[in-house]
Amino acid sequence: MRSQPSLELGQHQQLALTPQLRQALRLLQCSTLELEQEIAQAVADNPVLELDEPAADAASAQAEMLERHWTQPARQAVTDDIPESPASRSLADHLLQQLRTTRASLRDQALGAVLIGELDERGYLDFDPAAHAAALPGDWDIQEDEWQAARRLLQSFDPAGVGARDLPECLRLQLRARSAQWPPDVLDCALRLTRCLEDLGAGRWGRLCETLNCSRALLDAAHQALLRLDPRPTSAWHEDATCYIVPDVLFHRSGARWGVSLNPALEPRLRVDSGLAAQLEAEDAPVLREQVRVARQLIQNLGQRRQTILRVAEFMAVHQRAFLEQGESALRPLVLREVAQALELHESTISRATRMKYAQTPWGVYELKHFFGTGVQTASGEDASARAIQAVMRVLLDAEPPGKPLSDMRLTQLLADQGLVIARRTVAKYREAMGVPAASLRKALG
Repeated sequence: MRSQPSLELGQHQQLALTPQLRQALRLLQCSTLELEQEIAQAVADNPVLELDEPAADAASAQAEMLERHWTQPARQAVTDDIPESPASRSLADHLLQQLRTTRASLRDQALGAVLIGELDERGYLDFDPAAHAAALPGDWDIQEDEWQAARRLLQSFDPAGVGARDLPECLRLQLRARSAQWPPDVLDCALRLTRCLEDLGAGRWGRLCETLNCSRALLDAAHQALLRLDPRPTSAWHEDATCYIVPDVLFHRSGARWGVSLNPALEPRLRVDSGLAAQLEAEDAPVLREQVRVARQLIQNLGQRRQTILRVAEFMAVHQRAFLEQGESALRPLVLREVAQALELHESTISRATRMKYAQTPWGVYELKHFFGTGVQTASGEDASARAIQAVMRVLLDAEPPGKPLSDMRLTQLLADQGLVIARRTVAKYREAMGVPAASLRKALG
């Protein structure tokens, strides 16, 4: 049977993104630094726009508030600006600077910027195209090969190992980036050894020599090469960056409740030059009148951005009250869908509103995305946040005896002693997400 072409009529709904909506979504996703750049460019391009500088007493009032509310040592210090030296810029700034110097198209740079925003604290990237696509305009039809190309571009950046899927890939990226440091046979053996980390951690030297078809001397040299690598390639960057992150949101106690305010030091205040605007509108100058309209639209979108971030933060203050009062081990489970339904917003809007937005808490400065996480049912029948369980695990791992790392089974038992009854495989999954190698490998890597 031959198939014949046919014509069918149908109806479907599609959201048309107007230029105004595109701008609103872009501004919502911007970090503080990116927003400053957007506003500086807008002021330079539009003669009717001008910055409304905040009063001096507002800055002093802000400093007084921080001193009054945050007397405990913060995990991340607050400062008024971000130094431009590479040693003190954030990891994201460092990577974005490299991205801007490439010959990648604007579309590819946008994909790269999204991936940079999704890196975890180790510098790893858990690739999920559907989740990442939510941070881009809805009419962009991003193919998987485009995401993979963006990942490969990211993996070519400094520090070596960034953007890896897991520990073996992270080690391979570093080996290739520093290939000149080792003889070819040692480099080749080390690359193949990254696929046998379980045997390496268990010290199965004979089996490794047989699997890799190498001598014990070559295997030892390859092992030494791995020991010179960093399983968390961005850890130093995160340590530096934490000293210079300025919070967008401030949580503060107000009686028995927790209040939320936006950091006035970061609030870009724009206004339209009313005298010039009136003059332009009186004249028969359509182009200039359009600049007035564009300026007012920008101011409206900035106000909408502030309102959305504030609404999300206010939800966090209620939902994560236990965290604000007790610390990370008290984090409650939370997913994007839950916030979106409560605020009657789209999940992609919540994703944009929490991307690279930071909150000052009694326990330090955290990205708003940190407050999201799935839940695990405990022995008491209540749900505990995965991040809360990882916080308890971190305390246990930091206190493990030297030379005697805690196995996943032992971690499971110690968690159960604290009422956190979860499966050993779940403990292993959380340990891997924390960037902590298995006990055998921790023992092998010293």
